[in-house]
Amino acid sequence: MTPAAVTTEAKRDAVLVAAVDAARAAAVSETGEALVGEHLGVVMEEERLATHSFACLNPAYVGWRWSVTLARAPRSKTVTVSDVVLVPGETAIVAPPWLPWSERVLPGDLGPGDVLPTAPDDVRLVAGLTAEDDLESAASQSPLHPGQWELGLGRVRVLSPVGRDDAADRWVEGDFGPTTPMARQASHECGSCGFMLPIGGPLGQLFAVCANLLSPADGRVVALTFGCGAHSEVEVEVEAKAEEVFDEGSWDPLELGHS
Repeated sequence: MTPAAVTTEAKRDAVLVAAVDAARAAAVSETGEALVGEHLGVVMEEERLATHSFACLNPAYVGWRWSVTLARAPRSKTVTVSDVVLVPGETAIVAPPWLPWSERVLPGDLGPGDVLPTAPDDVRLVAGLTAEDDLESAASQSPLHPGQWELGLGRVRVLSPVGRDDAADRWVEGDFGPTTPMARQASHECGSCGFMLPIGGPLGQLFAVCANLLSPADGRVVALTFGCGAHSEVEVEVEAKAEEVFDEGSWDPLELGHS
């Protein structure tokens, strides 16, 4: 059988390239004659090591191919089968790349009773200062200087600058950030709204909590530059009714009751 085109970066081996029948026989012995299709090509993997490919005719593996790797010893004409495997082709349906569970979990996936442990080295957290005695030991676990400590109030870890910045970016780009369609249409910003509940810490300079029942952001963290139509100082212009005008000079009131 005439071999198909050779795709290679290694030196072409005429013996291995020509061994199409030997490669096919190896694939047939693995799966049966009916499931091995046409020869698709040969690739020189390394010196005296080549891989032949054959179409897979199994209807459950459309787009896959049989891959048969052959080798030979130096100065030997004898071909040896090293491996026979089924591999996906360009059109094959394959499973998505595997991801660890920690990367598959998305916001909203956590339900009642679920447990989502936080990694000990999570960059969003740093060691918290729970007492004066903890300062020396905790300082070695955190990139913050003592003057920058946030009191943990019993918390072993607190939000790190990385975690704080991630949250700020997420909230600014979220549904209650300054670039949303509602914020763009609003005439006033949350920073001047009477329903705005301030929050402490560095993020309090950028965000607050909405306490307006009629606002779509009620109970949510909002950017101070967000806005909606339920702002406390929104005023609706009311059209003044035209005053009735009487022309007293055109008639005599004394003539109304008697002729």
